[in-house]
Parts: sequence; C-alpha cells; structure tokens
Amino acid sequence: MTLLVVHLALTAAYAGFQWAVRIVVYPQFAQVPPAAFAAYERSHQRRVTRVVGPLFAGQGVTTLALLVARPAGTPLLPVLVGAAGLAVVLAVTALLAVPLHRRLDRGWDAAAHRRLLSVDGVRAGAATASTAAAAWALLAT
Repeated sequence: MTLLVVHLALTAAYAGFQWAVRIVVYPQFAQVPPAAFAAYERSHQRRVTRVVGPLFAGQGVTTLALLVARPAGTPLLPVLVGAAGLAVVLAVTALLAVPLHRRLDRGWDAAAHRRLLSVDGVRAGAATASTAAAAWALLAT
C-alpha cells in the first residue's frame, strides 16, 4: 500500500508541476525581451531540471517496482496505463521538448515556442493520465 501512495504522490506532484509550466511558465516566455531571452532560457533549463529530475527518477522507480512486484490485489491495467503515461512523458520530453529548448537557448524563436506549447500539452495530458491511473490502482486495491 505504501508503494501505491508514494507512486500517487509522485505522479500527482509531477502532473501539477507540468500543468503549472504549461499554463504559467511557458506562456510567459513570449514576454521576455528578445535580447535577454537566450540567457533566460538557459536559466530556466537549469532550474527546472532540479525539480523535474527527482520527479522523473521517483516515478521511474515506483513504476518499475509496480511492474515487477505489484502489491497483492492491485489490478494490472492501471499499472500499465500509468507506465504508458510515463513513457509518453519521457519520450515527448527527450524527442520533442528538449530539442525545442535547445533551439530556444540560442534566442527567441516564435515557431519553436508555439511548438513547445503544443508538445507540453501532450506531456501535461499524459501526466494527468498517469495520476488518474495511480489513483485507480490505489483505490482498487
């Protein structure tokens, strides 16, 4: 039961963080003066990594633990749905968001910013699905 509670806490923390980034942080990028944007973006990347790194690591550990040693009575389907949600978040981050941030750390690029908002919506949605799956797994146990 403890594993399920910790997993839910981690997925919910990450989903909340991701929605805050999507709704508050990324839209504000457009208000940074172009001459200051590259430095601002690099600072953003350093700071956000301090938050997202432990959340990704924690979710990775709890997801793997649930896949390998699911607590008695915990249904498999929500564990698989949560794992798929985390996989989407990690793939979209690595394959889409990180390259877009690398473009932006060279300077303001309105097209890259629009694309980042779009791909970040996918991450927020997948994170929310992972949280719902974690709640489902806990409540079904």
